Amino acid sequence: MTIAVSSPVFNEDDQIPRRFTCDGVDVSPPLSFTGLPEQTAALAVLVEDPDAPSGTFTHWVMWGIDPGQSGLGEGEVPTSAAQGTNGFGRRAYGGPCPPRGRSHRYIFEVLALSEPLRLAEGASAVDLRRATAGKVLASGRLIGRYQRH
Repeated sequence: MTIAVSSPVFNEDDQIPRRFTCDGVDVSPPLSFTGLPEQTAALAVLVEDPDAPSGTFTHWVMWGIDPGQSGLGEGEVPTSAAQGTNGFGRRAYGGPCPPRGRSHRYIFEVLALSEPLRLAEGASAVDLRRATAGKVLASGRLIGRYQRH
């Protein structure tokens, strides 16, 4: 099953507005998600850059999102949610910040889970993927791009 993930500020494979990057306010963009399975117990969000020079770079790790939510507002971290540690070493959203000159892809992935995760605050993307094994009912993603000049 596939979750439809979208944003009112950029379309699939379009440029992510500067506001949501390290060159702007560095706040998470608003996201909408539809098509969650009825039995969804919790949601998780992962944002990664697969084009980073040293391998996939994690920009956001968050879980424990109430499945009754149809999205996330700009900069929103729901009170029910916990955040993991991103590649910048922070428990927060860290926007696109690629080396100058080349466009990178940013994958905003939403996971519908069959049960809540028991992860410690600050867990990594690897920890999240390990914890979600066998618990993903559906997933969806939105890919945006960003290039610094």
